[in-house]
Amino acid sequence: MTRYNIGIVVSEFNYDITSMMLERAKSHAEFLEANVTKIVHVPGVYDIPLAVKTMLKDGSIDGVVTIGCVIEGETGHDEIIIQNAARKITDLSLEFMKPVSLGITGPGMTRLQAEDRIDNAKNAVESVVKMLKRLY
Repeated sequence: MTRYNIGIVVSEFNYDITSMMLERAKSHAEFLEANVTKIVHVPGVYDIPLAVKTMLKDGSIDGVVTIGCVIEGETGHDEIIIQNAARKITDLSLEFMKPVSLGITGPGMTRLQAEDRIDNAKNAVESVVKMLKRLY
């Protein structure tokens, strides 16, 4: 069985949540026999696409998992952030022909809902590994 090399880009914003998501992601990657060869921390979800692009340019990285948490504020800012990040992440996946998962929870979540979605990071890892197995 091929062991795929994956990278993880994780947002530091709401780090009390995203740090736990990162731990779940690393553990699940190990369970799926995927190597997490690079982890990059970025300030916020909006900053994730640039780090994803840098990772995708690295020939040793087969796919990238994104991890972030966008909690609802008093304005529509949360929706703008995740819509733009999600769109760019999709574009990069297609541009580089490598899977990039959307492990960013939100928008419109409360902190309690964000805590309930910490395990979504495992789904993001699983998505990348499944796509790698099906495409390559």
